[in-house]
Amino acid sequence: MGFLVREMVNGDIEKVQDIARESWHATYEGIIPRTIQDCFLDAAYDTSMMDTRLQNSNLFVAVLNHEVVGFADFSSVDEDGKSGLRAIYLYPDQQGKGMGSALIQKGIEVLGDIKEIIVEVEKENLVGRQFYEARGFKTVKEYDDHFDGHMLKTIQMRWIL
Repeated sequence: MGFLVREMVNGDIEKVQDIARESWHATYEGIIPRTIQDCFLDAAYDTSMMDTRLQNSNLFVAVLNHEVVGFADFSSVDEDGKSGLRAIYLYPDQQGKGMGSALIQKGIEVLGDIKEIIVEVEKENLVGRQFYEARGFKTVKEYDDHFDGHMLKTIQMRWIL
């Protein structure tokens, strides 16, 4: 295995910000203009926003050789047993090594009474869609998403555990 998955701590914020930026640029090149990507990343991964996420979300990191190389962000489980997987990103050169699956598994273990995971993925993000499908996620709906002035096709996927 060679890596471990643990709960995120404050000292991981800078690395998580870097992973988000690098992963987004690799994933959405040619799908979302770089200026819109950067605007979103600057807002969503601002240090104060990350502090808030640490307090209000379930954040996990994948660590390889003492370095954080990926992360996942789950919402709390609602009364119906549903949790949203709001983000899961790895450095591009770390994808395909089992860390994404391990991050999801850690979320399932820590969240406890989880019955269903909901994720939204951009339709043209084929790598992301294939990752979710390989784990048992099924498409439940598709819709147009206005993303900072740019139109995206978003797919909502669900995995019933």
